[in-house]
Amino acid sequence: MRLVLQLVARLLLIVALCLGAATIWATFDAYRSVDRSTAASAQRVAQALQALYWRELLLRSSRAREHLLPVPDWRTLETMKLISPGVCVEFQPAAAFEKPLCGQSEGLGKTPPRWFAAIVPTFLGSHAEVVRPVSPRAATAGTVVATPDAAAAVSLAWEYILNVIDVALLMAAAIALLASLAIAHALAPARTIVTALQRMARGQYRTKLPRFRSMELAMIGGAVDELGGRLEEATEQRAALTRRLIEIRDDERRALARELHDEFGQNLSAILAFANTIETASTKDNRDNGIAQDARMISQATHHLMASLRDALKRLRNPLPEELGLEASLVNLVDSWRSQSAARPTIQLDLRGDLTDISGPAATTAYRVAQECLTNALRHGTAREISLRIERRAGEDDALLIRVEDDGGGDAERVSQSAGFGLTGIRERVTAAGGSLSILPARGGLSVAATIPLAA
Repeated sequence: MRLVLQLVARLLLIVALCLGAATIWATFDAYRSVDRSTAASAQRVAQALQALYWRELLLRSSRAREHLLPVPDWRTLETMKLISPGVCVEFQPAAAFEKPLCGQSEGLGKTPPRWFAAIVPTFLGSHAEVVRPVSPRAATAGTVVATPDAAAAVSLAWEYILNVIDVALLMAAAIALLASLAIAHALAPARTIVTALQRMARGQYRTKLPRFRSMELAMIGGAVDELGGRLEEATEQRAALTRRLIEIRDDERRALARELHDEFGQNLSAILAFANTIETASTKDNRDNGIAQDARMISQATHHLMASLRDALKRLRNPLPEELGLEASLVNLVDSWRSQSAARPTIQLDLRGDLTDISGPAATTAYRVAQECLTNALRHGTAREISLRIERRAGEDDALLIRVEDDGGGDAERVSQSAGFGLTGIRERVTAAGGSLSILPARGGLSVAATIPLAA
């Protein structure tokens, strides 16, 4: 999962938790606000009745005090305005058949669902009535009793919650959107860093990253730049070392070729001359034909050894591209395999692009790869048809593609993991040239492809 999505998901979870906490707090505050409204209503009505009580008391004199209960004319429109919605006020001692004076409750908020009306009183408890004396100095003046309406309290709480949730949802959506944009903007440089690492994985180590404002991302960018520089230096050193090793190995091959030619070649020629002399002498003297037969067998074995020695010398001496050029040397290589035996598989040579100006290490590497792949296909497989394709890709990717396919079976995975000298050698050559080598299954056999950049 992408980091941006993870951070946004966590942010949404935090917003949801905050929204839930706000909802619970709003429910509690709205439900308990009825208690505050009840106390306020009781206090306001008590103060109004206190003023009414003392006014009537002064007008009637103290002898008529017993006639002031209940306070005359307290059930007025002015008193009704002092009572909050959902609260009922009663004067004590009450007159016979007197009903409480209640605030407006009809249309007070939306009707809450049944589950809300059942859960809120269960967890938050019921409301208590509020008692206030009409006059603290006259205990006989009576009291005001304010009682909240439970249904109205639940309706008010539900209405308050709906209003709070609407605002909270809008704020949560705005916060989530703005925070997501901020997170995406803050993590946008990470995509640049990933792209640089991908280019480094493809071999483009010198990847300069822009300067980041964030200190952490700037440190990561600096580390990536430093890593790219070190990888490029290490790759150049390894390539130089590999090229030097290949040069040393080629020198050793040339020296070995000279030794084989001078020592084995001369000795084999001498053995062949001695065998011919023995065969000729035995035939002239009419001696036992067994000696002549043995001499002929020695001559045949010597010819076979000399042919094998010539093949080894061809492989060990300097490659033909240095003498004939890449195109002519490839044609000569294929023709030499074709001329050895008519029973060998069909070899198709496909040359594409301009190969005339390819020389030096690139031409040598291409020739060695084609030579080794053809040798492996002919000696270690049962192929009936082998295709050798050399293509030059011009343009920005100026590179040489060598592909050898056969239908002789073989396990591509096992061959790619092989540590044979031939395959290891061409891997080293291709790597030293800055190219790549791949071994993949083909139709009925194997496909070995090597890419050698010519610009390097």
